[in-house]
Amino acid sequence: MKKNCLLLLGFLLLPGRFAAAGDGDPAAGGFSGRVLETTNTAGYTYVQVDAGGRKLWAATTEFPVKVGDQVVVGAGAAMSGYHSQSLNRTFDLVYFTGRISVNGNGAGSAPGLPPGHPPLPGANLTLPPGHPALNSSTTTSRFDFSRLKRADGGRTIAEIYAAQNQLAGKSVSVRGKVVKYNGMIMGVNWLHIRDGSGDAGNHDDDLIVTTATLAALGATVLVTGMVSTNRDFGAGYKYPVMIEAAQVTVE
Repeated sequence: MKKNCLLLLGFLLLPGRFAAAGDGDPAAGGFSGRVLETTNTAGYTYVQVDAGGRKLWAATTEFPVKVGDQVVVGAGAAMSGYHSQSLNRTFDLVYFTGRISVNGNGAGSAPGLPPGHPPLPGANLTLPPGHPALNSSTTTSRFDFSRLKRADGGRTIAEIYAAQNQLAGKSVSVRGKVVKYNGMIMGVNWLHIRDGSGDAGNHDDDLIVTTATLAALGATVLVTGMVSTNRDFGAGYKYPVMIEAAQVTVE
């Protein structure tokens, strides 16, 4: 029930009509053809494909591709009237998928979904050996938090963890860098953000955010939304604090 509610929430948040595979559109089950146009933005690659006389757009996590390449688009979810803020472009129809192969080689596999979440169609979701669970700390040595400024009237990530009981159900603002990004899971994008506060040993340095906004790895974002606590997605994976359905501004 919790998963179904979050899925529905994600569909309502996204601009445009979201239709999962099997809604009567055969292309949602996957298609192939020659790339006519391609563009990258916010960690995603968009390709327009000549699929047997139909010009179809598809998108997945960023990967190398060029005009003229032959691609196979995995089963995905169709969204009509989708507006990309980063491209300032509205697509009549675009298929979001977990995998696109190029000239016979795999590409665009969705990285590390939160354990217990339903799989994104077409994605290879096996985590590599030793990969940490997404509610645990990861190396952030390549991210520089020294120039991050506290959000006006906002909190640091460590402060949100420290005051989670008082903040539950209340709106907060926080500024941080995206250290992990998983797109289009259960209809929403999942960000892990950090701001240099907190401690990996105390597990209070990494905040999970769900949003309709696309954000590239390493981007600085201003997040505003309601604090949720003790979120349980099954299989033993629980998140003590997160921000769901957040308004995210990429700075």
